[in-house]
Amino acid sequence: MENQTGDLDIILFEGLKVTPQSSIPAFILLLLIYFFIMVSNIGLAVLISTERSLHQPMYLLFCNMSINDAFGASAIIPRILSDAFTPISERSINYIDCVVQAFAAHFHAGTSHSVLMIMAFDRYVAICNPLRYATIMTLRMVVRLSAGAWLTAFISVAILMWLSIRLSRCRRVIVNPFCDNASLFKLSCESLLYNHIYGLGSAVVILGSSMCSVTLTYLRIALVCLTGRNKTPNSKALQTCGTHLAVYVIMLTMSFMPMIMHRRPEWADSGKVASILFFVIPPLVNPVIYGLQCKELRLKIFSVFHRNRVKDGKSFHK
Repeated sequence: MENQTGDLDIILFEGLKVTPQSSIPAFILLLLIYFFIMVSNIGLAVLISTERSLHQPMYLLFCNMSINDAFGASAIIPRILSDAFTPISERSINYIDCVVQAFAAHFHAGTSHSVLMIMAFDRYVAICNPLRYATIMTLRMVVRLSAGAWLTAFISVAILMWLSIRLSRCRRVIVNPFCDNASLFKLSCESLLYNHIYGLGSAVVILGSSMCSVTLTYLRIALVCLTGRNKTPNSKALQTCGTHLAVYVIMLTMSFMPMIMHRRPEWADSGKVASILFFVIPPLVNPVIYGLQCKELRLKIFSVFHRNRVKDGKSFHK
């Protein structure tokens, strides 16, 4: 699909190249995945919010992740589903809607890194400073850290988007399956120096601070666990740390995969699929990892299902 001029407020998508034979299976699979993402993440957030026994820092941070995962998936997947049966030449989106989707995609990514850094700090305090944990990680502190994570991501992405929408446009075709910042500023014929500087700088700061803080935190945690005399709390701490670390590694893998695949022209179509996986795989597996790995959360989920089954049984006998 070549770039075209005309109504520059209507952006044309090249998107994913799906054969007519595979359109229906792909649509059904992605729809089922999206349904599971929404039910599991929203359900987990509601469970943590309503169960007072789960009003602890670690679970409240899980709640942050679940809300953010549902938000990120909703920003990308419904649009892809709506274009599943639309010919490539007819796929289009309003420029304003494209900007909103790009903002949501980057906001989701930035918030994911920020919240996971807070979760690493929470585990660090719990293991390395257990006697002061209750005084440091209070409800007010968790709310402040969470609000800071969302606000920092919002401001940094707002600046990123402003640098792109200020540019005049001379093109109207996006090759990616969804709108992002790079797709927006590539619609312009002006100098992109400031966009590249800020985009690269913010990416280095976010990824660098995220990877460095998590790595240093877990090195310190590992040292404390290996040298501690009491092995029982250390084994439990390692279990909760394993949950967080698994989620973090999955998110990093999904972040770097599109960057690697886009460097090879023959992998261009696979790179488009890989770019979507960041909004599919982490939101899909995160609630499963939380639910299976955290004993208290797992027991609460089972108890809710048990209560519902008992109620259904009573209503059936009536």
